[in-house]
Amino acid sequence: MKTNSTQQEILLMTGTSFSTRQWCPRDEAKETNYSEIEKLEDACWNGLLQEMLPEICEQNDKAKKLFLWQVKEGKSFIELELGEIPEAVEKEFSIDPYSFLHLQSLS
Repeated sequence: MKTNSTQQEILLMTGTSFSTRQWCPRDEAKETNYSEIEKLEDACWNGLLQEMLPEICEQNDKAKKLFLWQVKEGKSFIELELGEIPEAVEKEFSIDPYSFLHLQSLS
C-alpha cells in the first residue's frame, strides 16, 4: 500500500532583486566570495527559507514538517525540493521546466 507524503517545489528566479539581496551568513567564519546564486543557495540550506518566504512556508497545526532535500540550479532559477521524506518528483507534475518540457512535445 502506497503512503501519501507531502512534497513541495519552489522556484527562486535568479537575476532579480530578491535573489540579489544581502543574506546574512549563519557562520561568520565562512568565506564570503560566493556568487549571488551561491549565497542564495547557502541561505536556503542554512534554514533561512522560512524567513525569506514566510507566506509559502506557513504551516498550520496539522501540517507535517517539510525538510529541504535538494537544491538544483537552472539557467535562470534555483529549484528547491522540500518534503517529509526524500522522494523522486514525478516529472509530469513538476514545476521544473527541464522536467516537463520534453514531455509536452509528446502530447
